[in-house]
Parts: sequence; C-alpha cells; structure tokens
Amino acid sequence: MDILNQEILFVGTAEAEHVEMYLKAIWHIKERGDIVKISTIAKMLNVRQPSVVQMLKKLNGQKLVNYNKAGVSLMEEGERIGTVMMRNSRLLEVLMESALKIEINEEMVCGIEHHMNKQFTDALCTMLKHPRKCPHDNEIPKGECCSTQQSNEN
Repeated sequence: MDILNQEILFVGTAEAEHVEMYLKAIWHIKERGDIVKISTIAKMLNVRQPSVVQMLKKLNGQKLVNYNKAGVSLMEEGERIGTVMMRNSRLLEVLMESALKIEINEEMVCGIEHHMNKQFTDALCTMLKHPRKCPHDNEIPKGECCSTQQSNEN
C-alpha cells in the first residue's frame, strides 16, 4: 500500500497538555478574582499539593509563571497560553450547547481544547457568531477574528 494514502495518526504529548491545564487553572483562578494559592490549584486540578509545587517550579523555570514566596502569577507567555485554553474551552461549550444541542461534557471539552489551533478556533468562533459569554456566563476571550467582525451579544 502506498504510504501517502495511509492515515496519519497524531500522538500529542501528555506533558504539554499537563502544562496547559495548570496555566488554564491559574488563569481561571485569577479571573475569578481569587488569590492564586497552591491549595486552590490542587483542588481545581484534583492533584496533591506537592505535585502543584513541583509543576510550578518547572513552569517558573520555563518562564511561564512567576512562582515565589509572594505567590503565583502568570508571565506573558503563560497568560497567552491560559487565555487560548480558556477561549478554546468556552467556545467548545457554546458549540455543544447552542449549535449541537447536546449536554456539555467537560471531559470531552478538555480532550479537544488542547488540539485546537488558531485557524480552527477562529473558524469556530466565526461560525458561532463571536459569542461573548459561555453557557456558564463567563466571558470568552476575544480572538483576532472578533475584532474584524461585529460582535454578537449572548
């Protein structure tokens, strides 16, 4: 069989998804106006606090977060990734509830959100008419596609 006609399978890295989940959690805690604490991150991600500390040290080394005795904050690239992840997640929730008329499945959202690129996300946002709120009434971060189109208030 010709190799060009074979289906290509993609294996993403669990490590990259893990990093994205931490950044998304920190972003979300910050959005709620709460202080970003190790215990809050641990509870949100359902992991033990020592695991959170270990990951925060790693993210600090990658210049994604600023982690020290004063607390945890997102650095520029960490903020960007967290925003992208929340945008993906909330657009998928709108897709499920409004367009597909199915119950929001957070496990499915989490599985998909890591694999969405900018082109796909902007196309999805445009198809959904640039919603400003997700079904949980949280703001959806705007993308470039939103600034070029008239926004539709949800």
